[in-house]
Amino acid sequence: MASYNMVMAGFGGQGVLFSGKVIAYAGLIEDQSVSWLPSYGPEMRGGTANCSICVSDEPIGSPLVVTPNVLIAMNAPSYDRFIDAVEAGGTAIIDSTLVTKKCDRTDINVFYVPATELASEKGLEGLANIILVGKLLKETGFAQYESVRKAIDKCVSARKQHLKVKNIEAIDLGMSL
Repeated sequence: MASYNMVMAGFGGQGVLFSGKVIAYAGLIEDQSVSWLPSYGPEMRGGTANCSICVSDEPIGSPLVVTPNVLIAMNAPSYDRFIDAVEAGGTAIIDSTLVTKKCDRTDINVFYVPATELASEKGLEGLANIILVGKLLKETGFAQYESVRKAIDKCVSARKQHLKVKNIEAIDLGMSL
């Protein structure tokens, strides 16, 4: 398995931190070394939010990811802030509903997914983040599909159990793109 040093970034309220937890738990289920480090502005919803996620079969030296090999950008300010930090050969997954810029870097793999639009069209409102995790799973294989399903079971809170099925639908949709 490769080591994944990821940054997932967007606005507060887009589920950036939750998505990072799902990714980290999937790695944990597979007995990988993991770290999850959230960072968000004081505004909460509407402010900036990002998290660093590391999934590796080697010990992790620092939970802070400065040079990610994977970026998931859910809005234009996050794209602007992190796209140049992605290491050569890395992967960027962009929510093209909210990020209209096109990346001019040729040394990384870039995937444009209209996740926010798809979530709205498919009755998965609020799950653009999980659609992007599905695309990440398809493109990188950071974990096994079943581990991601189990991670969703673990991360969805007791009061939101009714959303488990929708989260799985969102993963499946992302993987189909």
